[in-house]
Amino acid sequence: MPIRNFPFLSITPDNVPRPWLPIKVVNPHKGKDIFTYGLIDTGADECSMPSFFASQLGHDLNKGTPKGINTAGGLTTAYSHTTEIDIFGKDLKTVAYHIPNTLIDFTDGLQVVLLGVKNFLDQFILEIAYPKQNFSIKRK
Repeated sequence: MPIRNFPFLSITPDNVPRPWLPIKVVNPHKGKDIFTYGLIDTGADECSMPSFFASQLGHDLNKGTPKGINTAGGLTTAYSHTTEIDIFGKDLKTVAYHIPNTLIDFTDGLQVVLLGVKNFLDQFILEIAYPKQNFSIKRK
């Protein structure tokens, strides 16, 4: 189900409105999940989450597949774990899209969920209307 004209959101009162998307991230092996918001980031190669989410999802952070990644803060190690992502519509109840068995990099020093190209944007057509401060996504 396409998500049309989803408004940009300010996660905190002093933030600039950005393309945040309500998501639920699930550990398919443990059944644990987290509802959060992910920032659609066309400059991010992959999807990343703060490392502290790993334990909340029942992942052992260091047992994931390690890899070096470049961030705005420099080189760091991320640990990839298999997850599922549910993307919610404007009502925050309806699951518009489900992405099964996708790898997410859990990264120290990261404070927000980044929805990057691999395993997210490569599955969708994204339209952003900055003057109207909204965006739309649909499966390609």
